[in-house]
Amino acid sequence: MERKIPGHHLVYGTLHDYLTGEELPDTDDERFRQNLERMLVEEKGFSRDELEPRLVIETTFNKIFVRSVIDLTVSVGTKRLFVLRYGPGSLVTREKPALAAARVLERDYCIPLCVVTNGRDAELLETSSGQVLATGMESIPDRKLAGQLIEEYSCKPLEDEAVRERTLRVLNAFDLEVCCMNDSCSLPEKK
Repeated sequence: MERKIPGHHLVYGTLHDYLTGEELPDTDDERFRQNLERMLVEEKGFSRDELEPRLVIETTFNKIFVRSVIDLTVSVGTKRLFVLRYGPGSLVTREKPALAAARVLERDYCIPLCVVTNGRDAELLETSSGQVLATGMESIPDRKLAGQLIEEYSCKPLEDEAVRERTLRVLNAFDLEVCCMNDSCSLPEKK
């Protein structure tokens, strides 16, 4: 008999989200995300209400539904300044979907910056050009710098619907979880 594995993360139980108190599965990746939330508040000086965890962009292309989760969105005043996306491994592979998310999350404006991180290293990118502005965990802006960056950087919204759709397709393609499609990763029951 085959046993379906819901995911490939070790789940240690549950933990409570640092910002919201919501109960979440306790995985290695979630522990990194919680550390990032804690760092932004306790070290970088953001208030909790300037941080929004787990915003979602849903896309369907070629009958494939993808739910893209933006780990953290950081606002200054009434404007979102940057999205932060976490993922283990190479930062370069995180750039395109992070940029796409920053470009389409808001309809009225493009979020001007994004941060990609694996919890040990980070890149700060300008959304409109995709240019890497800074690297290292210290590249994640603190609250004081964020106040300056919100004035310095802007990004025009994607008004052309064809460009917006292509950007959503990028997000859909990069965030598609292909590992367990069609039960290809189902493991046999232990004997």
